[in-house]
Amino acid sequence: MTTQEIANRFHELAQKGQWDDAQNELYADNAISIEPPQAIGFETVEGLAAIKEKGKKFGAMIEEMHGGYSNEPQVGGTHFAVAMGMDCTMKGMGRQKLDEIAVYEVKDGKIVKEQFFY
Repeated sequence: MTTQEIANRFHELAQKGQWDDAQNELYADNAISIEPPQAIGFETVEGLAAIKEKGKKFGAMIEEMHGGYSNEPQVGGTHFAVAMGMDCTMKGMGRQKLDEIAVYEVKDGKIVKEQFFY
């Protein structure tokens, strides 16, 4: 798959909230996930299993979801970027609106790196 095809499929799955399916279908087994330096409790991880575990850890912090979005991806070469966010109540932290830009790198038809900016 091309970067555009990966981005389109990612967007399709994101619109349905099918994040596990996106990871299973589109990510390389050795993908890397990079958080910004100010991220509390999250760090850079390597490998699809570690990325999934990080997602479960984040999900466990959410008390209630009130809404979310994932905008159409913008493709440039071997990368695509997505503006996304959520309105949720975090356990012990109250309701928050979280917004970020996620940048994905594609190699050999798979996402090999995701990096978050917030």
